[in-house]
Amino acid sequence: MSDTPVHVFDLGDFPLESGVVLPDAKLAYVTYGTLNDARDNAIVFPTWFVGTHADVQWLIGEGKPLDTSRYFVVVPQMFANGLSSSPSNTPAPYDRARFPKIDIRDNVHAQHRLMSEHFKVTGIELVIGGSMGAFQAYQWGLSYPQLVKCIAPCCGAARTSRHCYVFLEGAKAALLADAAYNDGDYEQVPETGLKALGRVWAGWALSQAFYRDGLYKQMGFDDVESFLSGFWEAFWIGCDANNLLNQLDTWQTADLSKTPGYGGDLKRALGDIGARAVASPGERDLYFPPEDMAWEIAQMAHADLRTIPGVWGHFSEVGIDPDCNEFLGNSIRTLLNTESL
Repeated sequence: MSDTPVHVFDLGDFPLESGVVLPDAKLAYVTYGTLNDARDNAIVFPTWFVGTHADVQWLIGEGKPLDTSRYFVVVPQMFANGLSSSPSNTPAPYDRARFPKIDIRDNVHAQHRLMSEHFKVTGIELVIGGSMGAFQAYQWGLSYPQLVKCIAPCCGAARTSRHCYVFLEGAKAALLADAAYNDGDYEQVPETGLKALGRVWAGWALSQAFYRDGLYKQMGFDDVESFLSGFWEAFWIGCDANNLLNQLDTWQTADLSKTPGYGGDLKRALGDIGARAVASPGERDLYFPPEDMAWEIAQMAHADLRTIPGVWGHFSEVGIDPDCNEFLGNSIRTLLNTESL
């Protein structure tokens, strides 16, 4: 599926939660499988921070958890990921760091327009998302209860915790400390800042036990330093700094309870999600610890918690470890094939 074509849905002049209207907004997306005649076999799989459809394809295909012989899977790309409207591809006056702030609800609103206006779906079997995609899965369940049958937030949350906010502030500070960033109007890639961000991130994405057990060797690296430089620094250097910072702001401000009518009451917002749900935190996830997701699921009427075991931390749901993959895949299959929880 590496050559899966990317399509673009034109949103026109798109009003954002911030009050800004983003002119000529674009939502990029890819599809897998076929929409049935009833138009009710859809699955929506939003992307995560710096992710694209390529990062979630391991779950999609015939015989896989998101079985394309049964389901029509749509992967919409988050704003600011470089494929949908982003700081890196939007003309003035909203280019680079001038790109407006984006809320989780902005992403979900755009996705809903894609599904309702373009595909004219009558039902969505599942909204699944990992990390920042989990925020979107929760929001879909709350905002469109008549359309969404199930949600599966993975390694994420309904609201960014204070601890997670602080982690993200550290990552941002590492990048912004590079003078080459130049308030977003850089002429050359701010490599020093991006590399520093990568080294900050490396201590959070994977658990203490991952490093203690030397599991970076399973990823092809002989020691910690080669892992830091060959994996973490190399990855972030390939990212656009303004895109990163815009998505980081979306992450830091993510909060289901900001949905109009809830006034910051997260418990009530979660309680109003009627869709069946399975939440899958990583056992050692340092961004989104399983006890936080357990509290969220306890507020919901038809929800179950299935913690992914192991030491892979936030990487429990990215498709690297076979045991994590099997556990998550079985949880998704169970959710799709069970009528009640």
